[in-house]
Amino acid sequence: MQDERLDVELDFGENGLIPAIAQDAETGDVLMLAYVSPEALAETQNTGLAHYYSRSRDELWQKGGSSGHVQQVKEIRVDCDGDALLYRIDQEGGACHTGYRSCFYRTIEGETVGEKVFEPDEVYDSGCVGVK
Repeated sequence: MQDERLDVELDFGENGLIPAIAQDAETGDVLMLAYVSPEALAETQNTGLAHYYSRSRDELWQKGGSSGHVQQVKEIRVDCDGDALLYRIDQEGGACHTGYRSCFYRTIEGETVGEKVFEPDEVYDSGCVGVK
């Protein structure tokens, strides 16, 4: 994909999506990983708010659209192969739909190591909603 807003070519692959890591611009903490379509990237660039593509719902979505926990994108970086993005962001509230600041809140052994910052049932209309 080559676009007038891009100085590098991106490889969205066969499915038309590219992974994007959301990283706290101040602390460097990795908050989440989601997928981006060309339209989601364009919306992110146009609004300054992180937009992603939900594979499970098959639709574009703005992070924080229902929770209010938006991501202000400070910088977008591209990996060396042009097939992954890094959104350096300021996160309002939690990044994870389960209520944690980061989606990476537990170890492989199941130990919770992250901070819970909100209760999903108090934020989402119908309980905890996945955003994959």
